[in-house]
Amino acid sequence: MDAIAGRVALVTGAGRGIGRATALALARGGADVAVCARTVPEIEAVAAEVAALGRRTHFLPLDVTDRAGIQRTVAAVTAALGPIDILVNNAGLHRSGPVQRLADAEWDAVLAVNLTAPMLLCRACLPHMYERGFGRIVNVASVAGKVGLKNDSAYSASKHGLIGFTRSLALEAARKGVTVNAVCPSWTETRMMDESIEAIALRTGRLEAEIRAALLKDNPLGRAALPEEVADVVVFLVRSAVITGQSVHVDGGEVMV
Repeated sequence: MDAIAGRVALVTGAGRGIGRATALALARGGADVAVCARTVPEIEAVAAEVAALGRRTHFLPLDVTDRAGIQRTVAAVTAALGPIDILVNNAGLHRSGPVQRLADAEWDAVLAVNLTAPMLLCRACLPHMYERGFGRIVNVASVAGKVGLKNDSAYSASKHGLIGFTRSLALEAARKGVTVNAVCPSWTETRMMDESIEAIALRTGRLEAEIRAALLKDNPLGRAALPEEVADVVVFLVRSAVITGQSVHVDGGEVMV
């Protein structure tokens, strides 16, 4: 059986950007796709796009820091579409600034969304995956999980942690039919990139065009990735039964470690 066709997928942070592109790519591959995020109009629109591709779908509002909400979401998706075969942990939060000015609440929020929530979602989905002897988990990390980034300590720490979690869970799941991988984009044409540029401009007084050029100057391709290009790699990992415990860069060669 194809690793995607006829499977049930759950994508978090699916209202826009990489999450939306991934949901649609999985639907094109034949999966039934549940989408969740905090913004209902966005996930409702993505669900309509999935349905237009001829696949079953379900959309649910979810704040991934709500532990009870995660349990309800997994139960609701299972009831609506069947047990979850494919989990894409894409929901993310970015906060930047020097450590001495980083508020406790900012640190806690970034780690809660980027690291704790993927663990909770994996833990909620794994029993059915293990029971059925099949599962694909892809965590959307970042090249910030491979190198330190100035003024991005919380984000970088959370993504380093997510990659470590991915590797550990891959070892646990390897003999149970479940693969666990991460994708590591660099700058991608998403709202997160736009908001990061706006925040830097506000903090420094520099022009947004100047900031964008500076962010991309060390990228060998000289551009940001497209969400669809990241989604292609997610689908590649979902299709593979032998790739596990890996963190695949989608960054135009920006980080080669």
